[in-house]
Formats: sequence, C-alpha cells, structure tokens
Amino acid sequence: MKTPNQTDTNGTRPSLTRRQMLRLLATGTATAAAGALLAACGGTAPSTPPGSAPAQTTSRPLTPTFYQWIVDLHPSIPQVNSTFEGLNFQIAPVQGFGIERFVAEAKNQESTWDVYVGMTPFVEMSQLIKADVIEPWDDYIPKDVLDDFLPPIREECTVNGKLYSWPFLLDVIGMAWNSNLTDKAGITTVPTTWDEYLANAKQVVDSGAAPYGATYDARGWRSLAPFTHSMSTDVYTSEGLFDFTSEPAVEALILMKKIKDLANPDILNEGTTDGGVNNTPDEGAFAAQQVAYYTKYFNAPLRFAQTGGFSDKLQMAGLPRFANSQGGTVFWTTGACLFKYGKNKEKAVEYMRALTYNQQIWKDSIAGSPTAHPGQLPPYKSIYAEWEANKPEWMQPFVALVREQFERARAINNHPFGLTQFVIGKPYWEEYLTGKESDPRAALQKAKDAVAAEIAKAG
Repeated sequence: MKTPNQTDTNGTRPSLTRRQMLRLLATGTATAAAGALLAACGGTAPSTPPGSAPAQTTSRPLTPTFYQWIVDLHPSIPQVNSTFEGLNFQIAPVQGFGIERFVAEAKNQESTWDVYVGMTPFVEMSQLIKADVIEPWDDYIPKDVLDDFLPPIREECTVNGKLYSWPFLLDVIGMAWNSNLTDKAGITTVPTTWDEYLANAKQVVDSGAAPYGATYDARGWRSLAPFTHSMSTDVYTSEGLFDFTSEPAVEALILMKKIKDLANPDILNEGTTDGGVNNTPDEGAFAAQQVAYYTKYFNAPLRFAQTGGFSDKLQMAGLPRFANSQGGTVFWTTGACLFKYGKNKEKAVEYMRALTYNQQIWKDSIAGSPTAHPGQLPPYKSIYAEWEANKPEWMQPFVALVREQFERARAINNHPFGLTQFVIGKPYWEEYLTGKESDPRAALQKAKDAVAAEIAKAG
C-alpha cells in the first residue's frame, strides 16, 4: 500500500502526468511504473530474533532501500537499523523513475541495493519477476518464519510455489464514519448493507449535518474492486485479470454512481502526488469533516481523523455488502523483495526478520505515534496468538475488526497488469459515473476492451 505524500531523496515531489502514464501504457512498461504510483495508514531497541540465518559477509554493507512513505509512517524503523552495524539505509528511487531503475540495473546483472521494502504483490511483483530483477526468498528464509505467515498472505506473496514478497504491512479495505456528524444527523444504526449505507449518507445530507454523505477513493483497486468483492470475490478471469463485465462489477459501478451523487464534487479528481494516485480528494474531504461515511483501507480514516482532530469521534466497521450476498473485501500487503543481483542475502533475511517482528513498530502502528497512526497490522500468526494470550495495554479495538475483515477478504490477483488494468479502465467506467454513458455494462465493456488492447500491444 502506498498512501501518504512522499518525497524523493532530494525532497522534491516528482509525479507522472496522465499523458506520461498513457505513454508508458502504450510501450508496455506501465506495470513497472505502477510500482511508483500505488500507495494502498518508546520501547527497547530490538535484537535479532533467535533462529535467524547467519549473516553473510561481503565487501559491501547490507543496503536496504525503502519507499519513503513507510519510513514516514513507522518512526521506529531507525531503532531496527541501529542494531545492524554499518547498515547503508536508503530511500528508493521509485517516484520519478518508477521501478525502471531496478530493471535497468538487473539487465546489467547488478543491483545497488540488496532488498526493496515497498513492493505490493498485485502492483509490481509479476513485472519484477518477468524482468528477472528479483529472486524468491525460499532458499534463505527460515522455515519457522515461512510457516508463520497467515495463509492468505503467504498465497498472495507466492508465484509458482515460490515466495517473492516478504510481507510486512497488512491493509484491509473497510468502512469508517465520523460519529460527530452521524450523531447530528440522528443516525443510531451501523449500516451493514449498501442500501443502509446509502440511506444513512442521504440522511446526513438531508439533515444538514454535513455537506456530503459519503466518499471513496476513485482509483479502481480502492473502490471498484472492493465494492465488487462485497458481492463476490469470484470475479477474475482464467488469465488472472479482474472481470470488468461480471455482474458483481456492474453492480459495484452502479453503487459508485449512487455514492458519487452524495459525495464531495471533486471525488473523481486525480490526487496531487505520485501521478494522481495519492493525496486524493476523499482524504481531504474526510479530514475537513465535510463528509460522514468513508470507504478505504482502514489506515486512511485513522490517519485523516488524526489530521482533522476528531480521532475520538472516529468509528469503523466492516465494508457493507450487497443484499443476499455473503460480502467480502480486498486486502493487500506491502513487503520486501530480494534483488537477484544484490549482495548480503542471508543478512537481508536477518534484517527483514528483525524489522517485521519488531514490537515497537506494531505498537506505533496500532496505538499511534506523534508521527502518524497508520493502523497497519503484522502478517504473522504468532504475533496475534501472543496478543490474544497476553493483551498489550496499548491494544486497540479496531485490530479485532481488521482481522475479522481480513478473513473475508481476497487479494487482487498477481498479474503483470494487476494494477495497470485499473489505470487503463478508469476513464471508460467513469463515463458512466459522469453521465456520458448511460449503460454501466457498456462502460465496463469499454474498460475491458481497452485493457485487452494494451495487453496485446505489450505482447
């Protein structure tokens, strides 16, 4: 998940314009560029957990590179870094250059870095594998760690039986609301279906409690896909692509239009950072208390309620479902890939184990810190078991909610166009949202055809 504002190593905020993105699509490199676009909310210094693989000695120090937002949201990472003598910690060049820098170095059978922390499986993992940039963790990762991953997460991070992403941060899409506004509107029920959700959102507007009733992030993997999953998660083609013309996708698009009619008028606008993917209008509307209901990954309402100063009024629940359906949602993890031509493979394992099991990182994420309140959760069975047996005093109720939602969530399929399909299709399905096209099926067929054309063009 790549969510907050990000800067490169020079402190600037480069971004891709829509025209640049379409040019990348036309040349078949958009999936690689997409890795730069998704963004996906005290204690003692950690020691390396027992059982870690021995460190490998090379002429170069261990060199991890991180997506900037992860460092911004998780302030205890330097504590982990301090336990690795000589660590050459870097911020990844994944904004202006996308992952093309990684691909270019691999073509020369070299890598400046050993491990990249910031990969989301459905976004760029398949492209990195195809370009021979990364290798599986299987030959290096201890079996007890491998077996500790929650099974759906392990599956998400696996291609052809091999683990290519070491998961770190878990995000799940759900629902939140500002109870200050819903109380003013006289709402006393929590919506569990989309019909109830729409009725409550309309009541907010009709009562004058807020200018707008509900909002969402218009990028398809954050709205169209989870809304579709809330009817059925069986919506992928045999090739692994999202089936835009499936009945659940059609119903999801109709729902998006109904919510849009109650939402902030700039809801379809691009964001202001990372080629339009981040700093999106929904975030600003929710933080400004202009809208009551919000559907996005849980870390978004946590962060923007903190920004808006109403964390004490924030309520969260599972994503609503369509009537007569079991309901579902979307999850993804942000993790680390191992560069094939990097060094220090065993040391990278030691580092990732120390990082991802670090209790202070999880305390900061769940309880919040002066830096942020991301609310992202760990990928390990053992951590949840320990918390259940010995509940930390800083534990928050939303953790149980997110875990429950995770159990009915599905990851977006890994595919070279896993993210890019939503970038390509967005202008076409939005013709229905804006009224240019009156038939949602026709709009989604155009999206599906456009994706097929770009895949054919890319060979």
